[in-house]
Amino acid sequence: MPNIYEKFFIQVNLLCGGDYKVENVKVIRLRSKISITFMLVVIFFILSGGSIEYKKIIELSVVQNFSTIFISIVLEAMPFIMLGAFISALIQVFVSEKFIEKIIPKNKILGFLGAALMGIIFPVCECAIVPITRRLMKKGVPVGVAITFMLAVPIVNPIVLMSTYYAFYNMSSMVLIRGGFGLLVAIIIGVLMDFSEKENSLPIKQNSYELDYKCYCGCNEGSGFSSNHSKLRSMLEHTSKELLNISKYLIFGAVISAIFQVAVSKQFTAVIGKHQYYSILAMMALAFILSICSEADAFIARSFLGQFTTGSVAIFLILGPMLDIKNTLMLSGNFKLRLVIKLIVYITVITFCIGYLINFLEILGVI
Repeated sequence: MPNIYEKFFIQVNLLCGGDYKVENVKVIRLRSKISITFMLVVIFFILSGGSIEYKKIIELSVVQNFSTIFISIVLEAMPFIMLGAFISALIQVFVSEKFIEKIIPKNKILGFLGAALMGIIFPVCECAIVPITRRLMKKGVPVGVAITFMLAVPIVNPIVLMSTYYAFYNMSSMVLIRGGFGLLVAIIIGVLMDFSEKENSLPIKQNSYELDYKCYCGCNEGSGFSSNHSKLRSMLEHTSKELLNISKYLIFGAVISAIFQVAVSKQFTAVIGKHQYYSILAMMALAFILSICSEADAFIARSFLGQFTTGSVAIFLILGPMLDIKNTLMLSGNFKLRLVIKLIVYITVITFCIGYLINFLEILGVI
């Protein structure tokens, strides 16, 4: 089955009027590997501003620093990833969408708040939340409320907040910043979507790509797992698949973070990292590309604290669970194009504004 990057090129091909054929998978696979490798090199060069000190990379002390940073990020994040995968498996096996639908308040105002806080009770994995949201819309939950639920759950997740507190042990206010502003962004976007979609038809795809764009953690298997196996076996399979899936992105993110710490010059960091606008844009791009699970992204973000503005680091933590490569693929497979475009625009614009607001509040001494 194609990986998420191959699916990205398949989706682009479909949107451009092409078709998806099994015999083209090898060609798509080769193109995707070449294109993604080139894209990552270009993006890393842009983010570094051409300021990588290449001579440093071969020095023994730099290699040791790289190893220390990389290993510390992975080791600190792993317990939270394991806990998050296990609890997500419990939720997936024992909690149904019908139950979630029942406990969301019917009143629209209370519905937005209730949906935003639902992550405290149901820490669902980020890719599972998209098809769940689609099914909630299909069952009559208002579009805006469902979108608020989808965006807020991966941020208000107690495991995510706990890992953020542990990662930012010397800046505990980051937990409140991430949780509070994350809720605010989710509710604002939900309200905007509610108004903009009021007169439109249901924005879900009738012939969903759910089978093609499913999560590798097994979250789409849901009741299918339980019907063929015991609940214990289903839970263990879900946990192992999600743990493997999340770990790949964590390792990739830790490598990028460690390289950035040891190879990028301090002059670049002083110019871009401390700029009120550019720092936010750089961290938004990094969050989208790395596609790191919200249970582990705090440990990547912490490595940039002190080099980038507080607002940019906070936006890395807020935007990542809402919009990244794998989420975009899931959205494009489950929802109509108009909704996907609106979501991307709303999330990008509002998170940027929130990032600048956080930087402004820091200047005033409020944060």
